[in-house]
Amino acid sequence: MSDDPASRIPSAPRIVRRAARADVAPADLRVAASQPGGWIRTMLEYFGLARPRRVEPVVDGAGLAAFLHTRASFVAQTSLYGYLRTRAGMRYPELFDDDPFVASINIAKWHMWLACLSDLAVYAGGMLQRAGAATPGQVGALVQALVARILDETGVPGDAGPGFAEHAQQVRARLALVDWAAVDDGEQAFSASPDALIRWAPVLDELKQLDEAIVRNSVRFRWQEVRRDLRACLDASAVLGDAA
Repeated sequence: MSDDPASRIPSAPRIVRRAARADVAPADLRVAASQPGGWIRTMLEYFGLARPRRVEPVVDGAGLAAFLHTRASFVAQTSLYGYLRTRAGMRYPELFDDDPFVASINIAKWHMWLACLSDLAVYAGGMLQRAGAATPGQVGALVQALVARILDETGVPGDAGPGFAEHAQQVRARLALVDWAAVDDGEQAFSASPDALIRWAPVLDELKQLDEAIVRNSVRFRWQEVRRDLRACLDASAVLGDAA
């Protein structure tokens, strides 16, 4: 059997893809699939060759919501597109001319984004809890409200597949059950995103089994920079004070 993930895709007529609607898709998720320059930027960041993004201070709920949204998008796209690019090799650009494969990527990117948002929200809530300025109940209420705002603003994207709404509800349910006092500053919170990439990436199951350890480690590696950024920019007392 071929080790090319494209081998699972039946032939389809060449198409011209339209960019996702701006009102339903986070900008970072649209970039890699629709803009060549954005894809170059994504790949440079994936391999650690791009200039670092500027990290804005996070001093209120709106700033934390923006951080959760954009960094979840960043990890989702670099992890998913990086894995597909590695597996497909030189044939990678051709895959975007195939309707079924493009549809599979769109579904995978949205589920990956939900998983990344879930993981990062748990980690951020743990940071707020460790600041000692609020009870676990207050932290939980704030994190759930911020994620609910992000999910409500995103809605159900037309290219996300029928399971998106159910997955979004699972994110909400996870956050409702978190023991915020038990969330540490390591990788504990980042459990959903590696699972999501293994489950949703449009690659043959037998190949994903061979790649699983490497793929999981690659997702965990992507989170290291995000964790450093949040440690550097989060003013937990200010965020909690803004929510009071």
